[in-house]
Amino acid sequence: MTLDFARRAAPLAARMRPRTLDELVGQEALFGQGRALRVAIEQDAVPSMILWGPPGSGKTTLARIVAASTGARFEGMSAVSAGVADLRRVVGEAAARRRAGMETVLFIDEIHRFNKTQQDAVLPYVEDGTVTFIGATTENPSFEVNSALLSRTRVFVLQPLSDDEIGTIVDRALADRERGLGMDELALDDDARRLLISLANGDARAALNALEFAAATAIAKDDARSIDAALVRDAMQRRASPYDKAGEMHYDVISAFIKSVRAGDADASLYWLARMIDGGEDPLFIARRLVIFASEDIGLADSNGLNVAVAAQQAVHFVGMPEGFFALAHATLYLATAPKSKDVGKAFSAAMDDVVQTRNDPVPMHLRNAPTGLMRQLGYGKNDGAASNLPAALSGRRYYDEKRRPE
Repeated sequence: MTLDFARRAAPLAARMRPRTLDELVGQEALFGQGRALRVAIEQDAVPSMILWGPPGSGKTTLARIVAASTGARFEGMSAVSAGVADLRRVVGEAAARRRAGMETVLFIDEIHRFNKTQQDAVLPYVEDGTVTFIGATTENPSFEVNSALLSRTRVFVLQPLSDDEIGTIVDRALADRERGLGMDELALDDDARRLLISLANGDARAALNALEFAAATAIAKDDARSIDAALVRDAMQRRASPYDKAGEMHYDVISAFIKSVRAGDADASLYWLARMIDGGEDPLFIARRLVIFASEDIGLADSNGLNVAVAAQQAVHFVGMPEGFFALAHATLYLATAPKSKDVGKAFSAAMDDVVQTRNDPVPMHLRNAPTGLMRQLGYGKNDGAASNLPAALSGRRYYDEKRRPE
């Protein structure tokens, strides 16, 4: 049995896209009954907004629902492929439409891909009400959307869908005979369903794409096509991951990693290390952070920590991945379980404060090089044993208490 051609013309994820707020799964904090944004949509008082959330959380779906719920014309574009000329064409049509009494919702997907000039081009049409602007981004708008546009929009944060919510979406797709796979007599066993939900990792699109591929390749058995865990794993290949080496997740995870190592939590340190490696993080970036940590947070409490960290960097560079994870895990565990001391950084910072905040006096005579007779006659290099090695104005200053040095 094959899928009906007309239904196959669009991907399952597009066919199953919710058309109303009541069909929406998840995001109850924003769109549940009585919530301010839902009320605004229902009363046709929608502000321009930016939807910030991970892939598959429903950003495009919500923009379409807003347009449909308010009776506005939906105009969508992607910042990856569109430019200022496309924008001007769309807003020109929106202006004409507005004069005829119809509003326009302008949806720009991946708004963070627009540069400052392109984002500025949107601004006048948001200000004068030519369009209701909805931008979607997976990146933190604080860093990726310019302040002028950000100040004229409301930012709404979408959360990854829960496993239960992904399960609801999968079950709907299997049962829906009009838009889903309900006509295809599919049997998704319990283990396969659990695996599909787990590998989707909160991404509804990833779950439906994998389900559709598995359905297309399922083998008929007892008048039904069965989808088992092996088929799901083959269709999904790997867990959907929101990790982005150039995005906010990169900074969030490395922060979690370093703070876990600092806290001496070996298990959490290894977990965040694995998250980075699984997400394709540059292993030398991880190694560099470990080298910094070894002096910044351990320092003289265990000087061998720096040796281990540098050796890990060299090992990763020499061996490469995937085997390089052994060296990274080795260094991570060593540094997580080592004693901690910030004395190196504190001592250097205190010295730098004096460099910046006091006058930079000449180097004391006894510390100067004396390669010529004249310089020796002038007292260069002469040491009577009593002079301070610091400039006279800082004589007696203490940046590091050697008595505190660990044995």
